[in-house]
Amino acid sequence: MTDSHYGELVPVGGGDAIPLVNEVMTIGRRESCDICLKFQNISGAHCELALKDGVWHLRDLGSTNGVKVNGDRTLRRPLRPGDEVSIADHRFTIQYQLPTGSTIEDVFAEEEDVFGQSLLEKAGLARPAKKPRDRR
Repeated sequence: MTDSHYGELVPVGGGDAIPLVNEVMTIGRRESCDICLKFQNISGAHCELALKDGVWHLRDLGSTNGVKVNGDRTLRRPLRPGDEVSIADHRFTIQYQLPTGSTIEDVFAEEEDVFGQSLLEKAGLARPAKKPRDRR
């Protein structure tokens, strides 16, 4: 991995690594995608990788065959270096460096609790519920 990109997707089982050269990259079958995967089971615009605060995040773009991280289907999720990402049935590991001076524990310590928000809040369609004040 060189300094000219932000990491890479390495095909599981061998093949050329795909450099992650932009902070937001779309993956899909369309030629207009940043990473074009010409397979029938890949949607035209399948998913997106976005680098936020030095951490890659995966987001499904409404694909037919979905995305998985370490075997678990997901719609969106932050990725740790070395996580296995499945796009339809095509598997990759993501390799990148965390921000200087931080550890996995630091970066992912604030990873949100699955039950901490309603689905509408997660989708940005509702405001978070106000926490009751402590009256003393």
